[in-house]
Amino acid sequence: MNLVDDAARLRRSTLAQLTLDDERGARLRLRSGPLHADFSRQLVDGAALDRLLQLAERAGLERMRTELAAGEALNSSEGRAALHHSLRAEAADAADGEAASHAQAEAARAAQLVQGWVDKLRTDGLGEGREVREVVNIGIGGSDLGPRLLAEAIGGGAPGPRLHFVSSIDAHRAADLIARLDPAHTVVVLVSKSFGTEETLLNGNLFIDWLSRALGAEGMRARVFAVTANIAAAEKFGVTASRCLPIWEWVGGRYSMWSAVGFSFALAHGAAAFRRLLDGARQMDRHFFEAPLARNLPVLRGLIEHWNRVALDHRSRCVVPYDVRLALLPAYLQQLEMESNGKSVRRGGEPVAQPTAPVVWGGVGTDAQHAFFQALHQGTQVVPVEFIGVIQPAHPHQAHHRVLLANLLAQSAALAYGHDTRDSDDPLAAHKHHGGNRPSTVILLDALTPEALGALIAMYEHSVFVEACLVGINPFDQWGVELGKRIARQFLPALSSEAEAAALDPGTQALIREIRSR
Repeated sequence: MNLVDDAARLRRSTLAQLTLDDERGARLRLRSGPLHADFSRQLVDGAALDRLLQLAERAGLERMRTELAAGEALNSSEGRAALHHSLRAEAADAADGEAASHAQAEAARAAQLVQGWVDKLRTDGLGEGREVREVVNIGIGGSDLGPRLLAEAIGGGAPGPRLHFVSSIDAHRAADLIARLDPAHTVVVLVSKSFGTEETLLNGNLFIDWLSRALGAEGMRARVFAVTANIAAAEKFGVTASRCLPIWEWVGGRYSMWSAVGFSFALAHGAAAFRRLLDGARQMDRHFFEAPLARNLPVLRGLIEHWNRVALDHRSRCVVPYDVRLALLPAYLQQLEMESNGKSVRRGGEPVAQPTAPVVWGGVGTDAQHAFFQALHQGTQVVPVEFIGVIQPAHPHQAHHRVLLANLLAQSAALAYGHDTRDSDDPLAAHKHHGGNRPSTVILLDALTPEALGALIAMYEHSVFVEACLVGINPFDQWGVELGKRIARQFLPALSSEAEAAALDPGTQALIREIRSR
């Protein structure tokens, strides 16, 4: 027997039957800190779960989990460790290896630097009685999505400056902010590990020019910070060395929100809120590294995701948070999962034989119910759904919140159990039939605190690592991101030169002619 055989057997079962098994339900429900996860409406039984755990054992998951904790160079294509979990550790925590210990010490020093600047700017402002009222975070990918998610999800803490984000190379957002912000009261944070990211440098130039015109070179330098591993490039760009906050090569961009990449959020909402986020992630780290695989939340989720993709051939997953503060979570998970595991070769370079990353998409409930839920319930393609709910709201309107949670629970139940109208004499019976047996997971947060959000995101990070281990790929590189950017640099001269355009492929030449004709 293998996973495909288990899947064939389970396709003859129904979730209505499977969820009657209390022992199975106990294995598929798990709490870690402020998170409760219920996988009991996934089309998996005890025997299939046992086989998934055996697969994890054969894949060396426990060994690789230990190597991740110790800082072994698991990013084999770039010869680097992946030590984002060290960013969350406290000074007193014992590290599992020399590399992890060094990373932990580096992270602690950087955290003190961040704390110092946050305290100074929030207390003393920018000099001459000018308080910081606006913070502009300029970055893209993980340098944008991470702090942006934090700001939307838990940004309602201590009063502080307003936080704005500029990511796209499309200048409309930058132009809008420059037109309405007061440069005297604005801090700009440029976030780029390499300090070579085209979008960030182009947008950064706009804001540096704006500040310089309004306040002079000295006034500009007092308001511009960089978060980077390339201090020399940042200084050359115009950022003073004392305002360069470090990150390191062992932190991938999509795993970097725990580092000084969170500086803009901490500046706007307080260093205490940021530390609480790290504490929640730290607790999830300890759970992942220490709990047995069968009772390990990131492991269980990773096994279920592997099952859906490899055994049941479900190639996408829908993420629906029933909390508007988590509206950015689907986009954040798109990058985390699809950039990490969107690979077609194994660690050694040979082709991977199984599906890897799902297509991740979603929206906020209950809005999503009035958009794409029709296809989830009655469409020809089965798409597993991940529902995220928050038990205690941050507002006093309990009647609203009860309706919200009732909708979350109802949608998961409706997907699982459906509504059989086949024996009805209603002439529209076929149209009203819901076949059910469509899998979903429910993850509940006790409340949307910094600790809970930290635990949730760390759970996803570790789960992605589990999925990568099961198919033998490297989740920490992203070579696929670079090709299009490199070609864009080749195409740029062709937009203003017919001679340059003549060397390109016919399809691109036709598009450039259309652009230039307008």
